[in-house]
Amino acid sequence: MTTDPAPQLITVSASYGAGGSIVAPALADRLGLPFLQRATTSEGHLSEPGPCDEQLSADEVKATPVHRLIAAFTQAIPAGPTQSPPSTHHQDVHLRADGEAAIHRLAAAGGGVILGRAAAVVLGKDRGFHVRLDGPSQRRIVLGARIEGISEEQARDRLCAADKARIAYVRRLYRTDPADPSLYHLVIDSTAIPLDNVIELVLLAARSHSAAPHAANAAPGTTA
Repeated sequence: MTTDPAPQLITVSASYGAGGSIVAPALADRLGLPFLQRATTSEGHLSEPGPCDEQLSADEVKATPVHRLIAAFTQAIPAGPTQSPPSTHHQDVHLRADGEAAIHRLAAAGGGVILGRAAAVVLGKDRGFHVRLDGPSQRRIVLGARIEGISEEQARDRLCAADKARIAYVRRLYRTDPADPSLYHLVIDSTAIPLDNVIELVLLAARSHSAAPHAANAAPGTTA
């Protein structure tokens, strides 16, 4: 019996409370690949796979320059689902360049698992296997609270802040909605099934994609 080849490059986009901070490092660990964290964290760049909590990073909850930049993104976004003003400010250019450089370094070094960073947009459907984790907001609040060990009230506040910042990052820099299913090979409601099963689903789908990349890339995004 033949075994499907192991995927070498997986990206995970996740809304708050969807478990991206659990699933992405676990995938890296299972596959023995480097793990690249969100761009709004402390920028460790390539790191060893390991635990990573769901909570907002220091940059997201403190009035640092990065937080102020993300706040400016959020305030500038029009009401339309994918509209965004032109990204011309030098801070936008630097933020995008830094995020993309880390993605391309990882891909050139042999692959890895990337959480956030609009990596599916940067790489496109022909490079890597792209996953989106999401779910109804109330269930994400419950799951986020459980992952972090905080109250649901605290998780609700963090959901609002984190989702707003993450959506703003992608819209401002790429004029794209990170929830657009056409960006991904697999979309999962990760609040509906245990995260251990989510990890197994992603591994199975990614291995199948690696075994038949042309057929998989020709198919539309699949929702589980």
